[in-house]
Order: sequence, then structure tokens, then C-alpha cells
Amino acid sequence: MRISIDAMGGDFAPREIVAGTLRAAEELQGLEKLFLVGDETAIKAELAKHKGPVPACVEIVHCTEVVEMGESPAVAIRRKKDSSISRSIELVKDGKADAIFSAGNTGAAVAGATLKLRTLKGVARPAIAAVIPTSKDPFVLLDAGANPDSTPEMIQQYAVMGSIYMREIMGVENPSVGLLSIGEEEAKGNETTKKTFGLLGGSNLNFIGNVESRDLFQGKVNVAVCDGFVGNVVLKTSEAVAKMISSWLRRMFHSTPLRKLGGFLAKDVFTEMKSHADPSSYGGAPLLGANGIVIIGHGSSNAFATFNAIRVASEAINHDLNHLIEADLQRINAGT
Repeated sequence: MRISIDAMGGDFAPREIVAGTLRAAEELQGLEKLFLVGDETAIKAELAKHKGPVPACVEIVHCTEVVEMGESPAVAIRRKKDSSISRSIELVKDGKADAIFSAGNTGAAVAGATLKLRTLKGVARPAIAAVIPTSKDPFVLLDAGANPDSTPEMIQQYAVMGSIYMREIMGVENPSVGLLSIGEEEAKGNETTKKTFGLLGGSNLNFIGNVESRDLFQGKVNVAVCDGFVGNVVLKTSEAVAKMISSWLRRMFHSTPLRKLGGFLAKDVFTEMKSHADPSSYGGAPLLGANGIVIIGHGSSNAFATFNAIRVASEAINHDLNHLIEADLQRINAGT
């Protein structure tokens, strides 16, 4: 397995990206090549901090440009031909790598993958699939922001791709699929969700009907589908609420000496809770439907997140995820 890694993407690049890559090289099996794409001098400086020799599978691919977080994705991909995101994607396009991971500009990663790799046969648009923890098991939400305006047919494709991802990567045998709407009744929602309901209801997916946002975090569904506008709002609101609760707990447990003692005694509980909700353990969000394995990391990805993103990418390659997606969509398009 050969994976290209955008070494310059993210808030803590290249330090955390390089550290996570080195851990993956040492702990994961079957990695033939890990390409660290970015400024060679900066990458070498981080590799020099590593204890012992650099693993033989790690190779630097030098480039001179970086797509910044605030840049226009389409403009950056068009003008910055030698950016770390563009060069990472081109390694997959040229057949030198099987997958890419980037924690950089999400829009640029989506635009670059769509333009350079194109989509799988039968896929209208690729979708970001975000794995989100719940009180029970995690669910996958898609589209989480790649396509603000999605047709019912596109959302049906998201359901197929999300189901395959949950089955193959997350180990859920028969994933349940819910359509995110404003009510459980079939008649609730806008015209897009109503038409999508009909398409999903007539498919061979394990479709359980409409779900409301309050249902998502109770573990009611394994795959939640919606357009990219709604999905991105749900994702970012969830992150904000989690940070707010964490901030409340820290402030409240430091407000009095007695509460400080209580916080100290409950330290193990909070550590476990933080670990359960830590998005770093899922590595990143796959861009399902692209003609190549693409994993998009959070901008704040650390070494642990990078390690897990490489792990997820390798699992997707091992499971031949894209071939399974094409096969299932072909069956739907054929009406079987």
C-alpha cells in the first residue's frame, strides 16, 4: 500500500503530520510507501527529531507551495500547481500512490480530488463521510460539506456509499440508514427529502425512514444522509456543543476547592469520556465516491489523528472500498 500525505496541511503541520506518519510506518503492516509531500527542508527538520533511523518506506516529495486555510479552493487548485495538496493528489492520479491524506484546506482537497481524480463510475459527486461518536456506537454522516446542493439521486448514492463504509471499515454487518429531516413522518421535510425518502424506501438498503437531529446522538442510526449544507451545519454545531460542554466542566470543577477535589477524584471518568469523543481516534473523513481513496483530516489534526487517518486509508485499500461502491451503484442503476 502506498499513501501520499500532505505534510503541510493543517494547523500543526508539518510537526504533527510527520510524527503521525512515522508512527504509522512503525506500527502498521503492509505499508510499501508513505510519501511526505511538502517543503523538503521543513520535513527533514521534523524527521531529524525522530529517534533512530527513518523507516525505509518514508519518502519526501518536495514541492514549493501550500494552500492556506483561507484561500479559495478552486482558485488555489488552479493557480498553485506545486502545492502539497495538488502534488499529493497527483501521486494517486499517476498511479504512484493508492490513497491520500490531507488535513489542509478541505475545499481544496475536495476540488482537487474531483477535478484530478474524477469520480467512480455511477457517482455524480463525491461526499464527505464524517464519523461521529454517540452515547452508543458512532454513526457516519454524509454529505458533511462537499455538496451544499444535492439532488435526491445524489443523496441515495451517499446512502449506498455510507452503508458500504460502515460495513467494511466500521464492522457493522447490516447498517441502518436514516434520512435527516424535520420529522419522522414520511410527509415531513422539503421536496428533496420527500423524493429521497421514496428512492431510499424502494432500495435494498436497511432504510429506517426519517430521523431527526436529536436521534443521531442516541445511536438510533448507523448512517445518516442529507445534503452537504445541512450535514456541515450538523457537524460544526456538534463540534461547538462538545467544546462548550468541555469548557463548562473545566470552569465548574475549578470554581471551589471542594469541586476541584471532586474533579480530581473523577479524573479517570473525564479521561475516558474525552477519549470516547475524540475525533482523532477516527483519523479523518473519507471523501467517498472519488476515483481514489481520499481521507480528509480536521485542520487541528495531531499525530494521533494522522496515524489513524493512514490506518483508515490502508483499511479502505485492503477492503477494495471503491470497487464495492461501484458494484453496488451499478446494481441500483440496473434496477436490481
